[in-house]
Amino acid sequence: MSSYDLVVIGTGPGGYVCALRAAQLGLKTAVVEKRPTHGGTCLNVGCIPSKALLHASEAFEEATKHFPVLGITVGEPKLDLAKMMSFKQEGVDGNTKGVAFLLKKNGVETFQGTGRLAGAGRVEVKSEDGSNQILEAKNVVIATGSDVANLPGVTIDEEVVVSSTGALDLTKVPGKLVVIGAGVIGLELGSVWRRLGAEVTVVEYLDRILPGMDGEVGKQFQRILSKQGIQFRLSQKVTGVERTGSGAKVTVEPAAGGASETLEADVVLVAIGRVPYTAGLGLETVGVQLDNKGRIQTDDRYATNVTGIYAIGDVIAGPMLAHKAEDEGVAVAEILAGKAGHVNYGVIPNVVYTTPEVASVGKSEEELKKDGITYNIGKFPFTANGRAKVNHTTDGFVKVLADAATDRVLGVHIVGPDAGNLIMEVAVAMEFGASSEDIARTCHAHPTLTEAVKEAALAVEKRALHM
Repeated sequence: MSSYDLVVIGTGPGGYVCALRAAQLGLKTAVVEKRPTHGGTCLNVGCIPSKALLHASEAFEEATKHFPVLGITVGEPKLDLAKMMSFKQEGVDGNTKGVAFLLKKNGVETFQGTGRLAGAGRVEVKSEDGSNQILEAKNVVIATGSDVANLPGVTIDEEVVVSSTGALDLTKVPGKLVVIGAGVIGLELGSVWRRLGAEVTVVEYLDRILPGMDGEVGKQFQRILSKQGIQFRLSQKVTGVERTGSGAKVTVEPAAGGASETLEADVVLVAIGRVPYTAGLGLETVGVQLDNKGRIQTDDRYATNVTGIYAIGDVIAGPMLAHKAEDEGVAVAEILAGKAGHVNYGVIPNVVYTTPEVASVGKSEEELKKDGITYNIGKFPFTANGRAKVNHTTDGFVKVLADAATDRVLGVHIVGPDAGNLIMEVAVAMEFGASSEDIARTCHAHPTLTEAVKEAALAVEKRALHM
């Protein structure tokens, strides 16, 4: 029986980073992974493959619609979907092999199989061939991530009715794609297939897209996506999905009740969210407590109610984001090594990788109003940014929310080109308690998109220079 200081169950972004940091700190560490490859949902069937298809489909649309405006004549582009999927898989393979290399390089022992808690300080690993082995561990970190949330009464077959996994592996462009859910996953994958030629309709139960993000951002972003050709059916609920010979029929009705209607679809994407993956982990065997949403309950040091068992990432409370899980993985490893691991949950960026991108960090206006915090707003549109103008990427704006009394930046929201990278400037600033004036007085290179961030910060005090 092998014995370790730490055994991590799951090698997604949280799990493998936790193991790497623990090994760096001198802990004898092992990981257990049920997939043939490391990286979890993110690297295998989530973040990485979706970004590959977003990039490839954006390039296809650029060549199709925008090259002539730039004075580039290449003829009509032809889509080779099989080749595009190979491009996607090449990126997935490179990343998952990279994780395997890092684990080996840092001396982390790896076990392929399904891991479960078999008692105090014991992890059972069941391999595909049916063999079992027991690992002894002073500490166990559960980092098993999340799974697709199912819509009651709708069966996902990954052929016609697909989850995000199936939507990343379609063999042909659907004529009509119905997306159930207007969150990040639905909008990103809907954008991919819209660019490649699908007619996309998004059905959302709420009266807005991107629930949880700043309301003004959601409204403007919906207008931008509508202009691109995505159709939205808001305040609508799906009551049934029926397979037909050539596709599916989706029955929808007003969320508040009313007459139903049917939407025809070649493919239906169910993207209503994700749920913590805790099944089969043996939590009940050792008495680990869950909350009312099925998440593992932990304290501020990621410890469960059972001594020596910890949890991070999507299986605990908080946003289901890979980078949140990574930071928690580092924090718990450092705590186990006697250091002061910590995650600042007030400064975790969130990005939607469409075109344009959407990014946010900190509080939204709705949250500030709910908390009774008075604030000032600074906004600056990309239509007034020189770099965006010359590149014809003027959709969107930067919005800075600052405390009315102290000027400390409380939240920043961006719709626009490269928003996912732009948001990191303000994330660093917020981590150090910056005011809007701190950002405004920092020299920004010209001509860059970052100048829009500076101008929005200037606008907090109504002194923007270029609008």
